[in-house]
Amino acid sequence: MPHGYRHRAMYRFLVRPKWIAFHLLVIMLVVLMVNLSFWQFRRLDERQHFNDQVGTRTTQPVVPFSEVVPAAATQPDAVEWRTVTASGTYLADAQVIVINRSQAGAAGYAVITPLQMGDGRLLLVNRGFMVETQSVPAPPSGTVDVTGRIRRSERRVFGQTSDPSGGVLTELQRIDIDRLAQQMPSPTAQVYLDLLSSTPSQGNAPAPVPKPDLSDGPHLSYAVQWLIFSMLAIVGWMLAVRRSAQQYQRHRRAPSTT
Repeated sequence: MPHGYRHRAMYRFLVRPKWIAFHLLVIMLVVLMVNLSFWQFRRLDERQHFNDQVGTRTTQPVVPFSEVVPAAATQPDAVEWRTVTASGTYLADAQVIVINRSQAGAAGYAVITPLQMGDGRLLLVNRGFMVETQSVPAPPSGTVDVTGRIRRSERRVFGQTSDPSGGVLTELQRIDIDRLAQQMPSPTAQVYLDLLSSTPSQGNAPAPVPKPDLSDGPHLSYAVQWLIFSMLAIVGWMLAVRRSAQQYQRHRRAPSTT
């Protein structure tokens, strides 16, 4: 029998139905894992862009909130993470809490208090984090000077609980400025502040919201892992083919017993 024919016969098992299914499974797994790797590379790029943006804006000079009001009203993304100052009076009666928060490994809530500024407008201030067993602290009274980072309104993502659309809420799932503005006594700015400091001081509670983690995170290692997994799938397929071919060859060479 010609060598070429024997070679083709040795791999004829590759077109059997169960092997075709195995080929398709390996191809699907490789495509899936390569796409997961590319997704992690995209996440890494997004994370690095975010880090650069936050790092740049948090190091810019501190300015009065009034200087960024036009941009905050029309393009809140353009001024997010800027550090600003504002003065006014806290409206303790309009204070709300945002539940299901965590900080430093503890579960709790964020305290959101509107600050009424000199022009009558309200600026929502995230005064910080409280452990869920602690009572809501009252804000400082009288005129307060605050320094904080500008944040845009939080958005509901798929799968998260929605807040009721009507009524006066004292607890919310997120800092949704449009929803909170419905129950505020005055027009409300389209951004809020993560409080860094205030005069007079509010003391040790609530705890200030920490600056976001600016590391690259695990995305690069995950991307490399998915590529390695895809290569292992290909190697596994090659080994399975080789083993089956060798078994076929041994079976052909084995002497028949009659």
